[in-house]
Amino acid sequence: MRAFSRQEKIKILFSFPVIIAALGYFVDIYDLLLFGIVRIKSLTDLGLNADTEGTMIINYQMTGMILGGILWGILGDKKGRLSVLFGSIVVYSLANIACGFLPQLKGENVVYIYAWLRFIAGVGLAGELGAGITLVCETLPKELRAIGTSLVAGFGVLGAVVAHFTVELSGSWSTAYFIGGGLGLLLLVLRISVAESGIFKNVKEKNAVKRGDFLSFFTTKILFIRYLKCIFIGIPIWFCIGILVFMANQFAPEMGIAKIDPSKAILWIYVFGSIGDFSSGFISQAIGSRKKTILYMMLFTLLGVFLLLYGGTKTEERYYFYCAWLGLSTGFWAMFVTLASEQFGTNLRSTATTSIPNMVRGSVPLMLIAFDYLKAASSVITAAALVGAFVFSLAIYSVLTISETHYKDMDFVE
Repeated sequence: MRAFSRQEKIKILFSFPVIIAALGYFVDIYDLLLFGIVRIKSLTDLGLNADTEGTMIINYQMTGMILGGILWGILGDKKGRLSVLFGSIVVYSLANIACGFLPQLKGENVVYIYAWLRFIAGVGLAGELGAGITLVCETLPKELRAIGTSLVAGFGVLGAVVAHFTVELSGSWSTAYFIGGGLGLLLLVLRISVAESGIFKNVKEKNAVKRGDFLSFFTTKILFIRYLKCIFIGIPIWFCIGILVFMANQFAPEMGIAKIDPSKAILWIYVFGSIGDFSSGFISQAIGSRKKTILYMMLFTLLGVFLLLYGGTKTEERYYFYCAWLGLSTGFWAMFVTLASEQFGTNLRSTATTSIPNMVRGSVPLMLIAFDYLKAASSVITAAALVGAFVFSLAIYSVLTISETHYKDMDFVE
């Protein structure tokens, strides 16, 4: 293992690929979470139902992310990581700018226009994280890889915090959409100077190596199992975000709380999520294991979920406290995406790294369907607990049985 001086570490960790990936993920999270923040306000202003039609729009966005994750992942392995970094940001930036014009539209079709714009935004947003993490993983030395990706994720999730305050300070959800789209187009200019991954260039020159074969994850047993385990590991994070945070207002009546604001819940989970993501890379380096880092943080998340649902959460402030807890504990998102990137060879790395986190995000509609079905037959708390028990069981099994990738060389093919 190579030892780096302090000056070398700073130079590597704050290199252009890391900075650009971090800024890109920042804008990505801003635009991704913006609908969750303005859901109630925007839909109320448009004369729509914030719960039923809001859930539909979230499902459209997350479905778009599944399709976008596949599309951009394949493109990243066939054409290069930079093609995704450029293309995806154009798509979601223009879609968000279009969302800013929704107040000018009238009529019953506005809900479908909103939903399809969020679908298009979802397709674009799907490419940002995977391409950035893939580029960083292939650019940084293995001794600093975990810290580099945690810096990208830790800074990136602050985009949700900025989105919250942008809405608060501007006083207009449509203005917040314009700002998000504008930030994306501005970042597009900065990306001109980013260089392509050297590891990818070497593989691209080998015509015999098949790149971006998404179907191989389903036709090759060993790849299929590895791919599924990576997805299962990340789902508890979006269970917390998609149900406990996005739908926070639905828990208020059952807990005896007058009001819970989902936008504030998003704020708290992402403020502390940034701390968790920053910390996860250093923890991984300190204990020499991706798996242990993820497992310990996942168990801490499970404890937080249990206490939120059954620990006597009777005040709005206590609910936000547990959102902060979940943000800190789900900081293993950085290591989860890094682990996914390290599991697969260069010829499939972009496809895996881009599609896996979006499959996780895309699990939100399925969890919401199960949540809505179960709460109709029981209660909101019981429904959330049952969904949570299922996804955490799959995740814990997967992290215990997946292979360790700490210090794994990235220059290999499937």
